[in-house]
Amino acid sequence: MKKITSLLLALALVFTCAGCGSKGGDTAGNGDADVKSEGVMTYEEYVAAPLESEVVIEAYVQAKQSWWENKATVYTQDKDGAYFVYNMTCSEEDYAKLTPGTKIKVTGFKTEWSGEVEIAEGATFEIEEGNYIAAAQDVTSLLGTDELIKHQNKFVSFKGMTVEAAGQDENGNDVAFLYSWDGSGQDGDDLYFNVSLDGNTYTFTVESYLCDNTTDVYAAVKALNIGDKIDMEGFLYWYEGVNPHITSVTAAK
Repeated sequence: MKKITSLLLALALVFTCAGCGSKGGDTAGNGDADVKSEGVMTYEEYVAAPLESEVVIEAYVQAKQSWWENKATVYTQDKDGAYFVYNMTCSEEDYAKLTPGTKIKVTGFKTEWSGEVEIAEGATFEIEEGNYIAAAQDVTSLLGTDELIKHQNKFVSFKGMTVEAAGQDENGNDVAFLYSWDGSGQDGDDLYFNVSLDGNTYTFTVESYLCDNTTDVYAAVKALNIGDKIDMEGFLYWYEGVNPHITSVTAAK
């Protein structure tokens, strides 16, 4: 679900879809993806920090979601966990520097919105030396368990899941996806689709700011049929429960 206004939807076109596709493995350019600078929290310390407290973390950009009015939203990760940084202060010039793998030090306040733990609006950052791209972690077996949330915001994969009906069209026919969560949207809006595993159904999303309607994953979801078996990759976002932001969809292997 979005927290950004409809004006932003119309105008915030300056972003990259760095996460809209499969990533090529787990690499650390200088081997220090798990080494923290003085005064920087480990991932465990970040998790233990109370909500609304100030946090200082170092992590690596995995994908950029949006930039607007000197505010950037990015998905970041290190070898221990992941951090969703929402609307941090960022010039357009610096936003262009936040390519996948870039190491940043972020100072801000830890908060929660409908289950999604994030570093909230107003955070600041510094670019540091280092490079790291996380490989997708297969969390398929954790769906429906209390363990899954421990991997919140990581780049993950889901394998061998079945496409279920997401809703109905204007003629009452079952459809495999909806534009917006309730079907009220149009091409270019978020895509919502349902997938099942072991009798349980989950709602996944293609976040249009992250992967717009020109991307492969957007087209792939629009081409889904109920009953298809698929593999997916994306970021383990949370909204009133697990709601992954999917960046890649392929036929199940």
